[in-house]
Amino acid sequence: MTVNDKKVIKAIGGDQQALLFLLQQEKEKIYRTAFSYVRNKADALDVFQQTVLSAIESIHQLREPKYFSTWLMKICINVSLGVLQKQKKVVLMDDLKFQSLSAEMATSDEKMDLLDAIYRLNDKYKTVLILRYYEDLTFEQIAEILGEPIGTVKSNGKRALAKLKPILKGVYIDDRAKPL
Repeated sequence: MTVNDKKVIKAIGGDQQALLFLLQQEKEKIYRTAFSYVRNKADALDVFQQTVLSAIESIHQLREPKYFSTWLMKICINVSLGVLQKQKKVVLMDDLKFQSLSAEMATSDEKMDLLDAIYRLNDKYKTVLILRYYEDLTFEQIAEILGEPIGTVKSNGKRALAKLKPILKGVYIDDRAKPL
């Protein structure tokens, strides 16, 4: 049993100092993941805050201490997706007009930022790519976080990359990157 596992057991038992220590260790990872979803500092900080609050409120529900980091990441992803859903519902008509105008003005040879392209994907594809390439997690870890079979995660990763190709329209993707 590792030192962190012991801290998690204490945190589950109600030791707030142990939980604070664990959250301090994970804070950069939580923020980075939140930012990769919501793409602005203010919303990422809101997601971070909601994630920490949810973790504090539900730490007693964690069954396996060794999965603390995975459990926390899943909370962060769910909160991030919730924020994105709320943002989609609050789109103003002027924003829609601006988006269609911007799309008409875009040229076919315009380079798009990879994260912007990923952001356009379905949530299940976006999540796999963000966790794989931005958080540097293995497929096993991603499957554990998402609660899905590893084969499903790998398939979603391959489909996500296939869907990215037409979005990127010829922007170079380093084939030497982590294989899927």
